[in-house]
Amino acid sequence: MRIALGVVAGENDVTIVLTGSAVHLLDADTDDLVDGDDIARFREDLKRLGIPFHIETSVLPADGAGWNEEGHPVVPVSRDEITALVGKAERFIIF
Repeated sequence: MRIALGVVAGENDVTIVLTGSAVHLLDADTDDLVDGDDIARFREDLKRLGIPFHIETSVLPADGAGWNEEGHPVVPVSRDEITALVGKAERFIIF
């Protein structure tokens, strides 16, 4: 997230896609994650800049409790849509 924020600051178009366990970056409690203390700040900055998170539909939390409580913009995407996003990209960073 920090890297995406830096790329956006350089006035570049950025699409953030979360798949698998990366969906937990939108959990209310991220203290146990690496840089967990900073994640909320990065999310807020990205939200303020209008950068949504594209979330793989198969990993969206079923009940949503404790997830995305800040109401960050989320765009559900299928694996095929993720493939299409990657196909359109000039460059990408994968973690």
